Amino acid sequence: MRYDLDDLRLFLDIVAEGSITAGARRMHLSLPSASARVRALEHQAGVALLIRGRRGVRPTPAGTTLARHAREVLDRTARLESAVASYTRSPTAPLTLLSGGSAMHRLVPRALVSFLRAHPDVDVTVSESRTPETVRMLTDGEADLGVVLDDEARDCGLRMEPLGDDSLVVIGQADGILAGRTALTYSEVAEHPLVGLDPGSSLRRWIEKHVGPHAPAVRYRTTVADLGVLVALAAAGVGLALVPRRAVDPGRLLDVCELADPWARRHHLLAWGVKDRTSSTATAALAEHLRRAALSEPAGPGGHGDSGKTDPAHQEKWE
Repeated sequence: MRYDLDDLRLFLDIVAEGSITAGARRMHLSLPSASARVRALEHQAGVALLIRGRRGVRPTPAGTTLARHAREVLDRTARLESAVASYTRSPTAPLTLLSGGSAMHRLVPRALVSFLRAHPDVDVTVSESRTPETVRMLTDGEADLGVVLDDEARDCGLRMEPLGDDSLVVIGQADGILAGRTALTYSEVAEHPLVGLDPGSSLRRWIEKHVGPHAPAVRYRTTVADLGVLVALAAAGVGLALVPRRAVDPGRLLDVCELADPWARRHHLLAWGVKDRTSSTATAALAEHLRRAALSEPAGPGGHGDSGKTDPAHQEKWE
């Protein structure tokens, strides 16, 4: 029995998203077309592959088995295509991936490890870049993929898809000044000593842009270049810190509190460049590894004030 590779990709996207609508969007298909392809796939398999409900879909046992083997088939296919493409693609022309500092902490490294192991003939140049600069470079054909923030990349004309939550939270030493608190505004946070990222970092500049020129003065006890170091300093009680929720290891002992300001709700998008290159297959493969890395990210620590739930406004935006 032979399965169409695009049908397998569609099925995996639907399973990953828990929604035929969202899976169709990833494949740039209409909902009727995607639904018809799923029904054809089930007819070919001779068994139901999805359980359909009011809130989405989930795989049947047969669907789970198909999804597992489909991932293996698509991964082998990508390796084969990459190996053949390496003979026509210049080895001096690596893929270019741009990302802000938040995604550089865990998401991008995780995707790079799996991608580079699976594609030994493809090189990747990775650079930290703020969303406006990333959008410009993608639009000008100077980059292949970018991880951008939704509030700064809307209506830019690039092909984009949701990648994951990147909302900000306040963290501090366990049983410290955040104990018992469920949410703080930025003004309340600024009343306490902080630890932060270096002034030139993309996350620090993004925060300062959104708090505006009239924000309360902040005392930084120290600034560092690495997000992981920042989390460690806050956990040790050096000061409070503003970090993306997904940057906090669920197993780390610290207090986590919602940042109540509306601008703290933000999301990562995967944006595609406009390049017309022979490495398009490799670009698609790198995008898939970024999706998998985003899906494998922990939902967030179950500490104080952390519900671990996805922002419903964002769900409605993409559903």
